[in-house]
Formats: sequence, C-alpha cells, structure tokens
Amino acid sequence: MSDKGATGTSRIRFMDRMLLRWLARRVQVSALVCDPEPRMVGQYARGKQMLAGNFLMAGELIESRGAVPFAAQTAIARDALHSFDWLDHLAAVGDREARALAQAGVLDWIARFGQGAGPGWSPGLAGRRVIRWIAHAVFLMQGLKAPDQAQFLRALAQHAAYLERRAGRAGAGLPRIEAQVGLLYATLSLEGLSHRVAPASAAVLHAARAQIAEDGGIATRNPEELLHVFELLVWAARAKADQGHALSAQFVGLLDRLAGALRVMRHADGGLVRFHGGGRGPEGALAAALALHDEINPAQTLSKADMAMGFARLSAGRSSVIIDAAHPPLKAAPARAHASTLAFEMTSNRRPLIVSFGDGSEFGAEWHRASRATASHTTLAFEGYSSSRFATQHQARLDLADGPRHVGAEFRHTPYSRAVRLSHDGYLTSHGLEHLRYLDLSSDGRVLTGEDSLIATSRRSMARFDEVLARTGGAGVPFALRFHLHPDAEPSLDMNGTAVSILLRSGELWVFRAGGLHLALTPSVYLEKGRLKPRPSRQIVLSLRAASYTSQINWSLSKAQETPLALRDTLQDDPFVVPDL
Repeated sequence: MSDKGATGTSRIRFMDRMLLRWLARRVQVSALVCDPEPRMVGQYARGKQMLAGNFLMAGELIESRGAVPFAAQTAIARDALHSFDWLDHLAAVGDREARALAQAGVLDWIARFGQGAGPGWSPGLAGRRVIRWIAHAVFLMQGLKAPDQAQFLRALAQHAAYLERRAGRAGAGLPRIEAQVGLLYATLSLEGLSHRVAPASAAVLHAARAQIAEDGGIATRNPEELLHVFELLVWAARAKADQGHALSAQFVGLLDRLAGALRVMRHADGGLVRFHGGGRGPEGALAAALALHDEINPAQTLSKADMAMGFARLSAGRSSVIIDAAHPPLKAAPARAHASTLAFEMTSNRRPLIVSFGDGSEFGAEWHRASRATASHTTLAFEGYSSSRFATQHQARLDLADGPRHVGAEFRHTPYSRAVRLSHDGYLTSHGLEHLRYLDLSSDGRVLTGEDSLIATSRRSMARFDEVLARTGGAGVPFALRFHLHPDAEPSLDMNGTAVSILLRSGELWVFRAGGLHLALTPSVYLEKGRLKPRPSRQIVLSLRAASYTSQINWSLSKAQETPLALRDTLQDDPFVVPDL
C-alpha cells in the first residue's frame, strides 16, 4: 500500500474511533422488539472443539481454555474472531457450558473493543457481528444478569448507529452487503428503529443489485462468496417477512437469480465447486439457504441453465461435472483468481471423485500460490507454465496479471448424453497452441468421455510453435494431463499401467482409461478449509509431448459394470464426531 493510501486508511480508522466514542455517550439503551430465528448452520463438532480450548480460525489453531481469543497471527483469522461467526458453532452445542463461553466472549469483546479499539471496526465486520448477536440473542441473554443485558443492548444500539453512518462506505461487494444487512437486522429488531426499516431495506437491495449480474453471478467468480451473499440476502428477506414487511418483486427476483446460479455450481453431494478462492461451503449451508428461498418464493420457476458465473454444468443420473469455462477474474480478484480455465470437478452421488487442490490461502503464501497454478487443477498444462500468468515475483501480492483472451463454451446435448465443447487460447502467446476440450456425460451418468486437443490454427501460431519445438531439438514440447482425485478415493493401477481403478467409500468403482496410453499415479494434495494441514491425495497423470500442429488425447472415466444402478451409500459420516484437524 502507498504512503498516501496508508495515511487515508489511518485517517478513516481514527474518525471511526471518534464516532464510536461519541455514539457511546449519546446512544440510548434499546430493547429487542423481535428476535429473528437464527438461520446459520453451526457445526456441533466445531463447538465442542472450542469448549475444549481449540479455536480453529481460517487455518490457524488458537488455544484458549475458558475464554474466546481475539488475537491471531493472520488478518483473516482475526476477522473470523471479531465477526463472531464462531457463535454459530457454540449455539449448535447449545448447553450451559457453551452458553457461558459465548456470553463471556461477547462481554469481553464489548469491554475491550466496544469503544472503537482493535481491528474489528470496519463496516463489513460490524455488520456480520450484529447479525450474529441478534440472531443468537435468546441464546446469549438467557441467564445473563440485568447489567450485562443492558450493556449488550447498548452495544447493539451503538452498532446500529455506527452502521447507519458507515454502511454505505463499506468496501464494494460482500463487505457492503454484510454492512447493509447488519443495519437492516438492527432496524427490524431494536426498539425505536422501525422507521428506518424501509430505507435500510432499500440500501440492501441497492448494494446487492450493484454486485449481482443478470445470470446471478458476481465479479470475483468465487462460488463460496456467492453463497455468503445469498445467505445474507435470504436471511434478510425471511426476517422482513416474519415481521410483516412485504418483499419487493425486485428483491425476490434477485434471490431467484442467485439461487439459479448456485444450483449450477452445486455438485451432486450438495457441495460447491472449488475455484477462485472458494471452498465447498459449510456443510448443509447451501441446502438450508435454498430451502429458505423456496419458502419465500414457492411459485418460482426453477432455472434450467447449463451455465452461470462462467461455470458450465453437466449433470445426469447421480453424477455432476462442473467446468471453469470463462476467463479468470483478473480485475475483480487478481490475488485470489486461479489459472483454472477448462478445469473440471466431478462428483458421484455423495462422493467427490475428481477435484482440484482448492483454496490454499489458509495454509500460507506458498500453498496459496501453488493452489492457483494450472497444474493444481484437472486440466492440461505445459511443463512450467499456467494458462494464466502470475505477476513478477517482486510484487508483494502475486496477482494473476494475464490470461486467456478468448474462452469458448458450446453445449451439444442429445437424448443420450450431456456434452460441451470448450476452448481457450491461454497458451497461444507462449506456445502458439490453443487448448480444446470436449466432455460428454452419458444420460445415466455412468460414463464421462473426454477429448483434449492442442492445435495451431494460423500461420503466426504455427511459426510460434515451430520456435518452441526447435528448442526441444524436435523431441516435442512436454505437457501433462492431470486428474486430481479426492483423498477418500482409492486408486490402483491396472492392465500394465493403462487403466486406473478408483474405489469410492460408497463402494462405487470407477475405471479411468486413456486410449492405451501409459498412466502414472503421483502424489497430490487436497486443501480443505477447517483443517490445519493439506490432506494427501493422488492424481492420475498423462505425460505427453506436442510434436506437431495438432495433438489429441482421448480418455474415459466409467463406472464399472458390476456397480449397481441404485447404489446406496452405506458409509455415513457421523456429524457428532470431532474431526481430526
């Protein structure tokens, strides 16, 4: 950040502190006139971990027995603590011990940071905090002494006054929506603010419409971020409806677009596709948000779109294939964008099969960069190159600076299959070649066939390829086709290395072949939010060389014949087991 930018940020923070101290003297204590039902999906196991003194925040494990820590090494972990998202997990436990820890955390935060000190005072974080405090107000206030209740209500009123002045200045995107929804929650719930419901609701709609495209997507192309936006808006809509406030057709239409886009990006097991900084989403969160939306608008026409926010979806039987079929978000999120053009993920029933590395930001700078490279995704990559280029190493932030100019996607459905033809020119400048990919999912979802091609289509591109080929002495330009497997999938080489059998925990057996080519199983990783370390996994690798203007590889991934059509997933995960971090 420049000196001028740092000075401006410091000045804003100083003004915010002065505003909060002034509000603390003037804001009157309010009462809660309603308590919106908590719609958040908390995880019982995470709550039990906190009671044991282990707070896992954005990949950072903080040990604090009997108290909530508000200090962390990384900014993302500090934000998670100061946003009070952890309240969802303690509320999911819901016993006396969990309530006591939650109450102590809230009162401690108010005493230490309530006057504007500390890193938790930004409009977006304040909005997230207000939503949690109000949603869990019954849980928090039960058994609380009268002076402590008054202090809690005073802090809520102070937050409402702060957001009324600062919500519109929150950073564009998710932070501004968080701030505006937080303000709306406050006006719906605090005594004496009912006259502010209409303008607060209008501000929420304005902030959302500025960020959400016609297809229901957002500029960052982060599916998990889109889920968070959807959750906030559907919670706000439900809270308004519960208090007898009508929802405008524009608001309902906006929710319909978001729901349609998320259904495109939802795998067969209910998790989201993992690209551009997004994870699968909290367990059950997407299903809960969609169910709430369906209650708000039961007369909706479900979208049958094959594509949203640049992601293409093939779905048949119990299988889903989701492909990154657009340019990376180089302008909207250069530090989170992945060089993942034409990469795909595949899920069968409840079990992820083909995956990508995922988001490495919680595992340190090296994992963050590695997770964004093309080789960390299920697609084709030239040795030492990604389809999008990172900025120079001298930059403090390693942004994606350049990517494909043209990305194509054309669906070719028939009564027997769901298919899409894709292309990108990310390697045109470096190698003179375009990548073409054709994916075909059979109508029963049991066979996925693919064709990956490299082609030089013009004299200029052919000349560029000749230059690159000459450097290899005519041996061919090395590239690899990778298929990253989920850690729960158990692969084994068969048929002298020309086939890979993949056993899922459900008992399903899938077989990968590539036209008789030799296959290799090599180590890979799965970067999963909520864990301290990457999970080891495996990948199928085809190592090849491009020696002419056209190269083509045909491959297939098919469910073994002995696998039944109506397979039941007998291995259920126990939601009450505290997972290994």
